[in-house]
Amino acid sequence: MRFRKLAAIAVLALGGTMLAASPAHAANIAVNPGFENGLTGWTCTASSGATAVSSPVHGGTRALQATPAGNDTARCQQTVSVRPSSAYTLSAWVRGGYVFLGATGTGGTDPSTWTSSPSSYAQLSTSFTTGASTTSVTIYVNGWYGQGTYQADDFVLDGQPGQGQPPAAPTGLTGTGNATTASLSWNASSGATGYNVYRNGTKVGSATGTTFSEAPGAGTHSYQVSATNASGESAKSGAVSVTVGNDQPPPPSVPSGLAATVSGTSVSLSWNASSGATGYNVYRNGTKVGSATGTTFSEAPGAGTHSYQVSATNASGESAKSGAVSATVTNMPPPGDLPKRVLVGYLHASFANGSGYIRMADVPNEWNVINLSFGEPTSVTSGDIRFTQCPVAECPNVESEAEFIAGIRAKQALGKKVLISIGGQNGQVQLSTTAARDKFVQSVSAIIDKYGLDGLDIDFEGHSLYLDSGDTNLSAPTTPVIVNLISALKTLKARYGARFVLTMAPETFFVQLGYQFYGPGPNGSADRRAASYLPVIHAMRNDLTLLHVQDYNSGPITGLDNQYHTMGTHDFHVAMTDMLLAGFPIAGNPANVFPALRQDQVAIGLPAAAYAGNGFTTVAEVQKAFDCLAKGTNCGPYRPRGVYPNLRGLMTWSINWDRYNTFEFSRNHRAYLDGLG
Repeated sequence: MRFRKLAAIAVLALGGTMLAASPAHAANIAVNPGFENGLTGWTCTASSGATAVSSPVHGGTRALQATPAGNDTARCQQTVSVRPSSAYTLSAWVRGGYVFLGATGTGGTDPSTWTSSPSSYAQLSTSFTTGASTTSVTIYVNGWYGQGTYQADDFVLDGQPGQGQPPAAPTGLTGTGNATTASLSWNASSGATGYNVYRNGTKVGSATGTTFSEAPGAGTHSYQVSATNASGESAKSGAVSVTVGNDQPPPPSVPSGLAATVSGTSVSLSWNASSGATGYNVYRNGTKVGSATGTTFSEAPGAGTHSYQVSATNASGESAKSGAVSATVTNMPPPGDLPKRVLVGYLHASFANGSGYIRMADVPNEWNVINLSFGEPTSVTSGDIRFTQCPVAECPNVESEAEFIAGIRAKQALGKKVLISIGGQNGQVQLSTTAARDKFVQSVSAIIDKYGLDGLDIDFEGHSLYLDSGDTNLSAPTTPVIVNLISALKTLKARYGARFVLTMAPETFFVQLGYQFYGPGPNGSADRRAASYLPVIHAMRNDLTLLHVQDYNSGPITGLDNQYHTMGTHDFHVAMTDMLLAGFPIAGNPANVFPALRQDQVAIGLPAAAYAGNGFTTVAEVQKAFDCLAKGTNCGPYRPRGVYPNLRGLMTWSINWDRYNTFEFSRNHRAYLDGLG
């Protein structure tokens, strides 16, 4: 983040003013000012992802949305013909991250104004006078580096149009229909000598005045109007729908009063009837899951927190979706012989790492799952995993192999689970061939059998996982390193049976970043590792005991509130965990959704001390995050999509660093988790 530079810009920004209402204006000479025609007339930077969205909008049906990335502020601009030595006022409605509005090439002092992170639309306004020889200016809007997505709508450049410029787009279009005729009217555009009328995108007539009528046939039709003069044609106006024919009712209204109740494994929905509706569509997490002719619907969606919406339908079409309601189903499978709340810790079994070696027999009883770190491959692509105890030269107090195994048995007798963790920072594992897959299964099985372990932890980092170009279907991945890992894990699960413990510890880059990016992206320019854990998690969700994403060593990540969240605070842990328990559309695609995990499958991953990893979070902040997620209390700015009373627990790197830090993590959090029940 570049807050120092941003602060300097803020000091220098000219005339920053936020207004409560839009002033009257004589003429708006901006082209496509409300983005009703997409980005027509505007030029946006290549990496901004600029697009015209249908929500949130300030007016009309569309608005601009763009996202700064890297060294790009996501600027969108257009050049407008103006008159020399003339006064102009520029305004726009904006929301989201830091947003800047201004003009360049004015021939005088170029104006600029800005606002910071409005959660709802706020108006920016500034003014300028053109120079004596100025015939065009460039108006612009942009965000700021790394400060998140912004929206902008309803630009007004108020002043005299330049010589030889097409007129402004007409405003105030309205329409009415009867049994045979559609009738339109609109406001006059300054400088216009005529108007073109469009039905469903096709020109169907023209007019010299500001009214038009036709008999288009029965149905609901979308109309737009443009203004013309000798210099050309304006952009089209906003669209208006007109229904003609007594046999074609208008689309029904949006359903209201949606409510959800949970009974066991079932969710029951009810809502108010919509006028004119003949049926309703039901959506779960953005995907249609059923329909109804009445105002109730029930289903058994599986455990997790689900978001529901309802739309109304009739012969003329479908309404917009209702507001969303959440329903949490907590029909968890029995947790086996692990307690309801668990502490998971990594034990430096093959190295010391400056924190000191701990014998297996001396691991404190606070820990429920002990991950032996690490099993590593003989080469990146071999699939041949080896585990050896820490050498005496590095760990003078290391126990013998017999004592190590006896220590494992003693922990297991107390109900602890001891796993082999594969990977880590230095253990790159790429199962790019079926031979590597088979060797992985054979070598991991040999480690599990030798030490009598309870299962496996996958801690693949670095370049172990990635997605090939075109591999976008969460449920049917095609990249060999993904397909082979899934196959290997399913084989191991089948070999050892229902009591086999499977955990994963990916970084946020490989999971939650999937809300924005998935693999190399449509143009191949993104990091192909982005969110590459998601298809593995999804394929193994019925066999996965715990997912504890590393909420550390992470850059800022966008949450479900479309705001960036930064590690080290309770809000970061709440936002990242909520994504796992509510589910999210991958790369913003509602047709490709990562479904919510069960609450009992999720734990929060943390460093045990400040020197164990970036993003250390104090005991108080961690417990505030858990309170917010599990009880709905102590929440900060981020509000989770549901309350998750069965959130499983906490993971840390590491048991060794916790002892080095006088057991602050394990003793405080064990007592806290036990108190939750």
